[in-house]
This record gives sequence, structure tokens and C-alpha cells, in this order.
Amino acid sequence: MSEATLQELVNEIIKNEKLTEKEKKDKLFEMDCKMYTNLGTDSTKTEKEETKKRSRVIYRGIREIDFYLGCALLRTQDDKKKAQ
Repeated sequence: MSEATLQELVNEIIKNEKLTEKEKKDKLFEMDCKMYTNLGTDSTKTEKEETKKRSRVIYRGIREIDFYLGCALLRTQDDKKKAQ
């Protein structure tokens, strides 16, 4: 899935008026979880980096729903980058 397609899917979830904020965050976290679950010991460094980039797209979406949680997720990901 390309970043543009992922962004469209994230936007679709965010704009869905039938879902509560909690349901929206749950759907976004589920997407994020599935991406990381699909990574394995045989995944290349490129695949891992792509997953992290896609995760940031999802975290930005979460930030639109819950600003503080989204910022915390992005900050944590940034801190992990600096530690490496």
C-alpha cells in the first residue's frame, strides 16, 4: 500500500461521522498493529523503514482526533530514531 493510499484511508476513517473518536482511534491502531505484525525476522531494513513511515501517517491521523496522544506517539517515534 502506498503512502498516498494509506493517507486516503486514514482520512476516510477520520471523516467518518458514524464512528466515535474512540472507534476511529481503534481502527487506526488496528491498521498500525497489522503492519508491524506482518514484519518478521526475515524483513529487510527497507521494509522496516517503510512500516515506520506508514506508521507516522497513521499517528498524524490520530493527532487530528486526539492531539496529545498523536503528538506523544510521534515524539516517541522520533526519540527512538535519535537513540539508534
